[in-house]
Amino acid sequence: MSSTVPMPEGLTTTETAARLAKDGRNELPKPNEHKLKKWLGRFFAPIPLMLIAAAVFSFILGKNFDGWFILVLFLVNLGITLWHEWKAESTLAALEDRVTAEIKTRRDGKWQPVSSKELVMGDVIELVAGSVVPADALILTATAVSANESALTGESLPVEKGPNDTLFTGTFIASGLVTARVTATGGRTKFGHTVALDVGEREPSLLEQDILRISRFLSLISIAMALVVSVVLLWGGQNWLEVIRFDLTLLIAGIPVALPAVMSLIISIGTLQLSKGSAIVRRLSALEDLSNVDLLLSDKTGTLTKNDITVGETKLFGNVDEVTVAAYAAATATEADHHALERAVVRYAAGLGAITYEVLEAIPGDSTRKRSTVLIKVSDEYLRVTLGAPQVVAGLTKSDAATLRTYTDAVDEAARRGWRSLGLAIHRGATPVKATEAEMELVALLFLSDELRDDARAVIDFLGENGVGVKMLTGDNLAVSREVAKALDIHGKVVSSKEQNLEDVSPRIFADIGVFSEIYPEDKQRLVALAKRDHIVAVTGDGINDLPALRTANVGIAVSNAVDALKGSADIVLTTDGIGVIRDAVIESRKIFARIYSYSVYRISESFRLIVAVAVFGLWLSQPLLTPVQLILLALLNDLPIITLAFNRVAVPHKPSTINVAERMQISLLYGSIGIINGVLFYLLLHHFMQLPWDMIQTLFFLKMTVSGHMLIYVAHTKERWYKFLPSWPVIVATTSTQVMATLVVFLGFLMTPIPWKVIVMVWVWSFFWMQISEIMKDLRQWLEARNTKRHQTLIH
Repeated sequence: MSSTVPMPEGLTTTETAARLAKDGRNELPKPNEHKLKKWLGRFFAPIPLMLIAAAVFSFILGKNFDGWFILVLFLVNLGITLWHEWKAESTLAALEDRVTAEIKTRRDGKWQPVSSKELVMGDVIELVAGSVVPADALILTATAVSANESALTGESLPVEKGPNDTLFTGTFIASGLVTARVTATGGRTKFGHTVALDVGEREPSLLEQDILRISRFLSLISIAMALVVSVVLLWGGQNWLEVIRFDLTLLIAGIPVALPAVMSLIISIGTLQLSKGSAIVRRLSALEDLSNVDLLLSDKTGTLTKNDITVGETKLFGNVDEVTVAAYAAATATEADHHALERAVVRYAAGLGAITYEVLEAIPGDSTRKRSTVLIKVSDEYLRVTLGAPQVVAGLTKSDAATLRTYTDAVDEAARRGWRSLGLAIHRGATPVKATEAEMELVALLFLSDELRDDARAVIDFLGENGVGVKMLTGDNLAVSREVAKALDIHGKVVSSKEQNLEDVSPRIFADIGVFSEIYPEDKQRLVALAKRDHIVAVTGDGINDLPALRTANVGIAVSNAVDALKGSADIVLTTDGIGVIRDAVIESRKIFARIYSYSVYRISESFRLIVAVAVFGLWLSQPLLTPVQLILLALLNDLPIITLAFNRVAVPHKPSTINVAERMQISLLYGSIGIINGVLFYLLLHHFMQLPWDMIQTLFFLKMTVSGHMLIYVAHTKERWYKFLPSWPVIVATTSTQVMATLVVFLGFLMTPIPWKVIVMVWVWSFFWMQISEIMKDLRQWLEARNTKRHQTLIH
């Protein structure tokens, strides 16, 4: 449907500023939690309450220094937590700003790009196929417009729209060209009202579930051990206030206080690194899926090619010269601001100095029609001009068999050269009604080329070596697809949707086929769904026709020139062209989860070692192994360097990988058990051979647990020998600093009994020796695992 309503002027800059100040930005209101309420909330969580209670019991028992020291440590820990949160929130906020869409808006009597967040009521906007509707708006003019409103209504079929109909925020234009006046923004839109009704709790992500699983496991062990030790200590005549204070500090030291903050920080730092590499993550849980991707279904244009299309040659039919052909072709480019093919045609016409025709009517191209059609007036006659896919244009013409044979041969020859063809046809008429798309006159073929990216072949090889197969899905014809596959060395057959029935096939086709050509949107979605049966699938796209496939994939990736609707639905948005960005995103996501894995191994083993060791010695000796102050100081010294693990050097897996919960628990408990055996032997050394008093033993255990705990980071962060793959410098500096701090505390006797330097050296040597024991056990476990795997493979064969 079409309208010829005069173009409205829109708003002035002054009017816009006034309305923006009155109504606010065009974004959904965010929960505005009061700062004081948020601050107080930090005091009423379980861990802060236990710290405060431990301080209170210290004061009651007359240990004022301990009480004040615990309160100071509590404030330090609170500061670290708040800093973690601020860092993660600011990182994600910065990334969110980078994916804000720009909307063509009428301001001060001219069209200009405006951020969707700066739109106000009364703004006049123009949208094309693929545009996300940024605000509720009343349609002024419409040409063949339909809108997909599934985001609001759940109805998947597009709804036809015309003048005076309403467009709703969050929907997108499925076809056509529309101008509209904004009637509501932000929370006043229908979408905003719908969101306000959503009070249900979201399902926790895989990362959150993993954090909860670890925290629950360690918390249950801490509580169980605290109960057992309490009974034994009370039975042995300990003061019940002392026992409660000890239990509180044991829970504080054993429960992984910093675990959620550190894991969130690792994720946020990782997303920031990805953004520097031109990949913006819109769904954080997609990072785990991306680290597991083993099959990439890639578009050709803009991903494997440079997406810099030019008109190289033309082949003329009839009596129309090349300059006139260029002028006709440029007239059909009504969406040159949004489509590379049309931009190429406009540049081609400008280069020849072709005249510009006024377009009277226009039907923009889409994936169904596969052509653009306009009505122009030349002298005293009207011309209906169509530019589009050669086979579609040929079907609209009245050309004879010989001409069509020449036409088809030219298209095939261009395809063999890796060029794309566009057919141009016209129909002359004395009136607009008589100038139709039937019985058209074939005018020309335009040959366009899009060079392959220089890094495309190397990146495909690299991904293959790292466990990610690459298949190309393209709408191009079979000949073009074969040329591209040959140039990129994509393994497997090249088939078209006409040759291969995609409705009833096995997922095994991906082992034999490397390129699927001449496919439609429904074919792409079907292939993605089929691949997901056996693979973790990532898929790239740029047009609105790719939306179903991206939503179906495990990871949907919108390339840099994608339409707004696709960017709004994608898990990852690329900001530069090329497949190299995808390679970097896959590798970076694997680094992120390698860091999370190594940190969680360390955190579980350390907490397990501390909890069980304290419980064992409490039952054995009927007195606490560490004082409450030592426990809290140990927890703080353990947390301080952990933040640097977000930047740690890790070995990137050469195949898709995920967190193996069972394997991680085995490794963690192995390291923790070695630490417990180490502690028992250390006590026997100090008590029976060196015959040291109990207060010195407690101090030495504090030092040993700090030093050996941080040495474990060197062992746990890599599968190689620790000295062959050291952590990053920030981790080395941070762990060494806290070890030195603990050593100085012990040597100077701050809050505990001082220790001579010779004994301190002995503790360092002892800790280093047991670090090698952990290393040997790590190697032994990996050897047994490899042996069992080899034996299993032999049995299968």
